[in-house]
Amino acid sequence: MANKKHMTMDEKLNSIRAGVLGSNDGILTVVGVMFSVSAASGSAFALFIAALSNLISGAFSMASGEYASVSSQSDSEKVVVEREKQLLKTDFEGQQRDVTDFYIQKGISQATAAQISRELLAKKPLETVLSVKYDITLGHYMNPWQAAYSSLICFTIGGLFPLLAMIFIKGPYQFPITIASTTVALAFTGLISSKLSNGFVKKAIWRNIIIGIITIFIHYGLGKIFS
Repeated sequence: MANKKHMTMDEKLNSIRAGVLGSNDGILTVVGVMFSVSAASGSAFALFIAALSNLISGAFSMASGEYASVSSQSDSEKVVVEREKQLLKTDFEGQQRDVTDFYIQKGISQATAAQISRELLAKKPLETVLSVKYDITLGHYMNPWQAAYSSLICFTIGGLFPLLAMIFIKGPYQFPITIASTTVALAFTGLISSKLSNGFVKKAIWRNIIIGIITIFIHYGLGKIFS
């Protein structure tokens, strides 16, 4: 039975990153369009069509952007692999010096570092060079399709929070509940992004919420101008 290929942590984080960005963008763009259209038109049908079309087009736009971006990164990694393959053939001693220097910088003595370098390059030369020089795991490149799917799905889910709130809540509580649902969704994406980057949780949450509120007021103001 063939061994199952496991994703590296970088690959997993790349998909999660795309998802977090997608959901955050979905929340902000959809709620922005909804408030601007609502302020300008007041038509429930126009609001629904504008929000839905923005949700669909935004999701595919975000996904295509992630695909293009991650494809470029993946191509760059593959170019590096081919270049290092050639260097191992034409300048093996130079590669060995690079690996030795890497371990010396880690605080290992020169003699020990040289011994480690010889042993690693004798067993897995390409894997060793890629790991030491570029922190790349051979055969594990950033997957543009994973990033695109993650962004597409999370953008859609994020945009549904304000969309469903405004559609199903009628009367005087429509706008407050829409803002509240948007705030909760943005706080959640802020929490996830801070955990992924080992950043400040409260700062990330409040930054997302403030940006969301500013987005709502800007779009509502623009809608009022053209109403």
